[in-house]
Amino acid sequence: MTILTFEQFTELLQLLPVQRAVFAILIASVAMPIVGVFIVGLNIMSVRFAMMHVALLGIAIGLLLGLDPTLCGLVLCALAGAATAPLAGRPAGLSGPHGFLMTMAIAAALFVLSLSGVNANGAFELLWGSILATRNSDVVMIAVISLLVLGLYVWQRRSLGLLLFDREIALCSGVNVERLTLILLVVIALAVAASVRLTGALLVDSITLLPALGARNLGTSLSSCVRWAIVLAVVGNLLGFVLTLFFNQPPGPMLVLTVGGLTLLTYLKHRSP
Repeated sequence: MTILTFEQFTELLQLLPVQRAVFAILIASVAMPIVGVFIVGLNIMSVRFAMMHVALLGIAIGLLLGLDPTLCGLVLCALAGAATAPLAGRPAGLSGPHGFLMTMAIAAALFVLSLSGVNANGAFELLWGSILATRNSDVVMIAVISLLVLGLYVWQRRSLGLLLFDREIALCSGVNVERLTLILLVVIALAVAASVRLTGALLVDSITLLPALGARNLGTSLSSCVRWAIVLAVVGNLLGFVLTLFFNQPPGPMLVLTVGGLTLLTYLKHRSP
């Protein structure tokens, strides 16, 4: 393992791809942890895996039709999120539908890739991105979706708090639960798809789920959970990226381990008297 000197580290920070990666991490770490809070509150951990495979299907369709693969993945994920929204109110929840969706999406993706004659590895490379390979278009995409997430949270904060706490209480309080659930699932699907394309599958949890899990141990309300999730994501991901550069390691594992370590500390604090 090669450890960089401080001079080598500062030289790396002057490179445009590294600066773009830092900018992308900051944008994603401010908004995507809110999506994680939504996922934890709705208890739909399975949505990450389902949307990863739906995004792959969208990419395959884009390659077959000669359209922009990333855009096709985002559109198909949004449609999948909307399609599963009516099932959210069932007692069994969305785990079953997401499992079905994941299985059918990967099968359909491989079938479409076979029809198009495209090498499957090329499609997977489009899906499993890397933070150091971030393009300007990726930064714009994640910025737009981040604004969408922040806008939804600010616009519907009270209703979201009721829905995430208890669906029945939200209904009794006059919240249009079906409409809000539809919007929420579409935004979650878009955010997961964008995060996968931007950072790679492994890194998605470091900017969504892990900070939200830690925030649940520290926060006492939706607002405080969101604040804690953002703090954990920003600190953990920036620290992880610095360690990635210093120790010349792949960014995905390093960021996940760093944010995961901070999350683990919140569990220890949560158990302390």
